[in-house]
Amino acid sequence: MFRNATFVMSAHELQDLPPPGAPEVALAGRSNSGKSSAINALAHHNRLAFVSKTPGRTQLINFFRLVGGGLLVDLPGYGYARVPGPTRKHWEKVLSGYLQSRESLLGLVLVMDIRHPLTSLDETMLAWFGPTGKPVHVLLTKADKLTRSAAEAALLGVRKRLAELSPNFTVQLFSALKRTGIDAAEEALGSWLGIGPTKGNERRESSSAPTEGRKARGRMDKKAPKRDNEARGHRNKKAPSRGHEARGHRNKKAPS
Repeated sequence: MFRNATFVMSAHELQDLPPPGAPEVALAGRSNSGKSSAINALAHHNRLAFVSKTPGRTQLINFFRLVGGGLLVDLPGYGYARVPGPTRKHWEKVLSGYLQSRESLLGLVLVMDIRHPLTSLDETMLAWFGPTGKPVHVLLTKADKLTRSAAEAALLGVRKRLAELSPNFTVQLFSALKRTGIDAAEEALGSWLGIGPTKGNERRESSSAPTEGRKARGRMDKKAPKRDNEARGHRNKKAPSRGHEARGHRNKKAPS
């Protein structure tokens, strides 16, 4: 669904946003939460969203067009202490305005580092967006950094908190490094956009699950050798008996 997404434009102010029209799915997250890596993993593109070792580098609202016609919106990261106060206040105003009033926004993907989920700023984002009644899907990124049991425990804790806030809030485990959780995220966001599985996923499903035709051919292939072997077996058994009988007749006549 996100494969072959292309960059459209960037906006610094609310008035710079494109006119509402195509359905939008926004991604937001705390600085260094793995948001850009998650976007790149979903898009199967290493450089669609800029990944930096320095948090707080995303300073614009970036729009990417999806093949299905919708827009993926990468929102600036929040919570980085070194961002100047005026800049931080500017983005608080822009983000809250976009999340609360954007008509074409279908839902929000909130990216959280699984080791530090539901920070006070994450809760603020949920408080801004919750009253819209639109869905939120949380990606608990960097799940590979924890053991399976610890990751599951974090997932259950976040799920419990989200259920207290809204029935429209969901959560899943995600790892851009291990490429786990991509299919689940595509399914969740595709339901918002009305987009089904990608052709690539369909091909993988068809190759992993043989059709009835393949099964039938497999059954015929398995049976055929058996019939051939039986036929060869009958011929092999009969041939010697005829030879022995002939030699037997000749041997009986020879003494006389």
